[in-house]
Amino acid sequence: MTLPVAIIGAGPYGLSTAAHLRARGIGTRVFGQPMVSWRENMPAGMILKSTPSASSIDAPQPGHTLLDFCRETGERRFESDWDIIPVETFSRYGLWFQERLVPELEQVRVVSVDRRSSDFELKLDSGEQFAARAVVIASGLSGLAQLPPELAAAVPDGPSPVGPVSHSSQHRDLSRFAGREVVVIGAGQSALETAVLLADAGAASVRVVARRKGAVRFGAAPDGQPRLKPDTPFGRAWSLYAFSYHADGFRHLPAPARRFLVGRVLGPLGAWWLRDRFIGRVHVSEGTRIGSARVEQGRPVLDLVGPDGASAGELAADHVIAATGYRVDLAAMDFLGHGLRTRLAVGAGGPRLGPGYRASVPGLFFTGLPAAASYGPVMRFVCGTEYASPRLARAVAALP
Repeated sequence: MTLPVAIIGAGPYGLSTAAHLRARGIGTRVFGQPMVSWRENMPAGMILKSTPSASSIDAPQPGHTLLDFCRETGERRFESDWDIIPVETFSRYGLWFQERLVPELEQVRVVSVDRRSSDFELKLDSGEQFAARAVVIASGLSGLAQLPPELAAAVPDGPSPVGPVSHSSQHRDLSRFAGREVVVIGAGQSALETAVLLADAGAASVRVVARRKGAVRFGAAPDGQPRLKPDTPFGRAWSLYAFSYHADGFRHLPAPARRFLVGRVLGPLGAWWLRDRFIGRVHVSEGTRIGSARVEQGRPVLDLVGPDGASAGELAADHVIAATGYRVDLAAMDFLGHGLRTRLAVGAGGPRLGPGYRASVPGLFFTGLPAAASYGPVMRFVCGTEYASPRLARAVAALP
């Protein structure tokens, strides 16, 4: 009997990979809550930064794009680059995609994966154990939220949405902050949009604290894109074209260059449509970083430091939200057995992957955010499924 391929994760990358493997007739078992990060770890009212053309989950057959979903269900159609997509719509699209292409999804948790002599042994929280001939890690953002160490030191029990400090991924409903003073750390889309949604929810005051001077910026509207550069899902630029359509070449760059590019390309920048909702409603402190943090009588207090290292004063609030992104950490993937993790080659902040998204352990594959260290910044976005999923499926199909 041929053993199945196990896919851990049921977000866009896990679902897309499963659809491509099923189309090749490869038996799969897919585990996870469908679209859980989108449904539970992003605030209500959030808008996707990506355009409609960059927001479809890749499928091996036609008829499963975001526009197809809208046509079939009667939802408002998102077609133009001027159209902005609510996270609730995208979540419904992902569930629709899953019901049609991955109906056998198992909504249980994988608690351990270990390598045996010629295959893998997996244990589920249901108590079941089974063998798989290959494993695809598509666990998305789960467990990878990054908190600045200065903030982490102030909350030894960890960030909490009901405590003094939280991470942006811990909030679905921001109405709890009505009438309260909130500080948001960060300058990316998550930070700026969280700040706007807090203002919408009636927060008494909202302040964004950004490390770099001039860090709070907004992108160009569709009619402000340069016309003589190639079009990509992220805008018009030669570099973005290379990252989007030739991601295999990224693997061959030196590790320091890859680490730098993953952090800088398509880095912190607010969406063009957010500017008018932000300016005049959110206070900004740029060019300051957190030197230390503490909690006094339940309120967080930040000691700020300027670019020259001198004190920039204190900042107190009712709550601090760290919208400081995610960092790939294999140790956080605690379902990977210790022996398996120690055998994984790593580099540039993630597992070192070869052609077809293969890890150094035979039969183990990574896709989505953990693959960005090898395949570049496109792997941080939904549109990266178009590049990753068919290539990964071909590599799995070629396994002996």
